Amino acid sequence: MDLMTHSSTFLLPSIPADNRPSLTYALVVLNQRLPRFTPLLWKHAQLRLCADGGANRIYDEFPQLFSHEDAVDVRNRHKPDVIKGDMDSIRREVLDFYLNLGTKILDESHDQDTTDLHKCVTYIHDFTAQLEKSNLCILVAGALGGRFDHEIGNINILCRFSTMRIILLSDDCLIQLLPRTHHHEILIQSSVEGPHCGLIPIGMPSRSTTTTGLQWDLADTQMSFGGLISTSNIVKGEKITVQSDSDLLWTISIKKP
Repeated sequence: MDLMTHSSTFLLPSIPADNRPSLTYALVVLNQRLPRFTPLLWKHAQLRLCADGGANRIYDEFPQLFSHEDAVDVRNRHKPDVIKGDMDSIRREVLDFYLNLGTKILDESHDQDTTDLHKCVTYIHDFTAQLEKSNLCILVAGALGGRFDHEIGNINILCRFSTMRIILLSDDCLIQLLPRTHHHEILIQSSVEGPHCGLIPIGMPSRSTTTTGLQWDLADTQMSFGGLISTSNIVKGEKITVQSDSDLLWTISIKKP
């Protein structure tokens, strides 16, 4: 079984040159309060999308994150490459502003069977068809918080696109899928994340999960909803290993500055 390595270096001001594997980042901004570190995600990303009303957040909240600068300059400097969704949330003046800057607008109001995040992930998947997808990582800002059904819908995207690296981010934590098809090595960036973490089976119970590097390691442990799940665990070192017979959600806290 192949090893998959994970690292939250996208939360650092600069990504170390020796970071392995070398990832290409795409950023999707949703219509929730932006995490304070969104400008870092923006800087690291090679492709930037707003899911419908996420464009309102960039327009309204980015100037607040650069309060010492002129708001128009901030908006001009942070132009999304694409705005995609059913267009039921984006304000007209925001749509016109980015349209005039050259942002690609993709109106999919005819599709009410998929979420705006689903639409954006599909676009990224198709856009990067010629790239090595194992080196692609999609960062989703504003994915947690707000309505619970929206959060569950976003987590469902992790499962629907389980072969892609997708990380859901809020101001407080991140969530990503650890597919059962791989062994996993998680390199902890202790300056920006931890120590609290969790491993949660998703889609099916786990008959066997084994970890190293946690305060309360799992040793061939069964986990399921209605039974044991690993919440409020604590990372002990700089590397966590995970092996499981089921897909797991990995979550870790993000430190306040």
